[in-house]
Amino acid sequence: MKIAISGKGGVGKTTLAGLLAHVYAGRGRRVIAIDADPDANLASALGFSPETLARLKPIAELEDLIEERTGAKPGTYGAMFKLNPRVDDIPERYSVEERGIRLLVMGTVDKGGSGCVCPESVLLKSLVTHLLLREQEVLIMDMEAGIEHLGRATAGAVDAFIVVVEPGLRSIQTAQTVARLAQDIGVRRVYVVGNKIRDERDRQFILSNLPELPALGFLPLSPLAIEADLQGKAVFDMDPGLVQEAERIADELESRIKTLQ
Repeated sequence: MKIAISGKGGVGKTTLAGLLAHVYAGRGRRVIAIDADPDANLASALGFSPETLARLKPIAELEDLIEERTGAKPGTYGAMFKLNPRVDDIPERYSVEERGIRLLVMGTVDKGGSGCVCPESVLLKSLVTHLLLREQEVLIMDMEAGIEHLGRATAGAVDAFIVVVEPGLRSIQTAQTVARLAQDIGVRRVYVVGNKIRDERDRQFILSNLPELPALGFLPLSPLAIEADLQGKAVFDMDPGLVQEAERIADELESRIKTLQ
């Protein structure tokens, strides 16, 4: 299972990523979680200890590694460098693991304008391609509101692209844009998950505004999720109600994917 999760900032995509990672780990699956959002906070959502986090380094900041694998220094523009650097050993060497979940943080690339064909960008995209094409683990990728780390070469390897939406027109508009971009590059299965749902009106608002996206489920507005963030704990450990809904979302996702195979 390879899952990419996106949505407007603040809608709770990292919360969903953390919940699903713990759900699959609890089912005995090997899980690798990828934090590909520049505002990296998946580690906190997973509830990793400060000792573990102290050993975690974003890949984009490993300048010696980037130069070694690509043949060029980070930030280099216009120079020659490898477009297919070796990345197969990076997940094990530069990740941390707790409770059956391995976490890898991509880090931020300074795009310097309209785009970046630079050593660090090439390394990150090669790494994502490698991870998506591996079959051993459930992969859950927490992305920014876009498809920066995906391309046409890897779109077919994504089993599910989940857009997280909260009740609100701005969130809906972002979801429509992200879903269109994903479908444009060939992602076959794009779904929606509603978050911060207060009542049936919120559910119907999302369903009526995104009729083209199948809904996997809805997560209720949770004061315990806010408390988990304040305490630096995993939502999975704080709110049994959210865990129950995440279990249902995982079941619905697997059912839909099996039906389409």
